[in-house]
This record gives sequence, structure tokens and C-alpha cells, in this order.
Amino acid sequence: MTPLIVALLVAAGAAIVAQNLLMAHMTAGASTVLIALVMNSAVGLVALSILLVSRSGLAGISEAFGAVRIWGVLPGLLGSFFVFASIVGYQRLGPAATISILVASQLIFGLALDMARSDVTGVQSWLTAIAGAGLLVSGAFLVASRSL
Repeated sequence: MTPLIVALLVAAGAAIVAQNLLMAHMTAGASTVLIALVMNSAVGLVALSILLVSRSGLAGISEAFGAVRIWGVLPGLLGSFFVFASIVGYQRLGPAATISILVASQLIFGLALDMARSDVTGVQSWLTAIAGAGLLVSGAFLVASRSL
């Protein structure tokens, strides 16, 4: 792993914690969690649109609209669901429990996908990864157990 990618991922992890804390705080003064989700999406759309226009000009916007496909809405829906679930988790379980459950579930599903897409067969070749996932899930359970 390159140090730059690891640093990028660490920064993204810290950013998610900050984002969810701020969004959970925003929902305290709103009638619904949807207010925070709409604000999050609107700011993201504006910021990314500015970056796209600064990089590619108006042709970038045209290309983005041309790339729209019906299945293309799924990532946005899944991302919005993730943010929604994170905010609810932060409010009801706290950051540590929410993060531990999210990370453990991402690792399980990511490992399952890697295994399904791999040409390598047999559990033995995946044993260390499975053991690591088991340890992470165990740790997530221990962290979350005080909040559940």
C-alpha cells in the first residue's frame, strides 16, 4: 500500500466521523433527518459541479447529463441510505458503536465480494482474511455491546 492512499483513507475516515457528528447535530433542530440529508446532498452537488466546470467547462456538465442511466441513480440512493443510517446510528447508539457496526459489515460484504470474484478456490487460501474479519466483527460486537 502506498502511504498516500493510506493517508487519503485515514482522512476520509476522520471526515466521515466529523460529517456524521455535524449532521446528527443539524437534525436536533430540524423536524426530520431529511433536512440534514438534503443539505448534505445539495452542498455536495454544488461543490462537485463547481469542480467539474472548473476542470472541463460546461462540456463537463453536458457529459454528466449524457451519462445518466436509470441504474445510475442507485449509487446516489445507496449513498443517501448510508448517510441516513449513519446519522440515526450516531443519534441512537453513538459514534463508536455505529462506526464499529458499519465497518464490520462493510468488511464482511467486501470480503464476500472479493471471494466471489476471485479465481482462488478453497477456504484455506482465505483463512487469514476470514480470521481477520472474525476478529474485527468480534471487536465491533464488544464496542457496540455497551450501546445495544
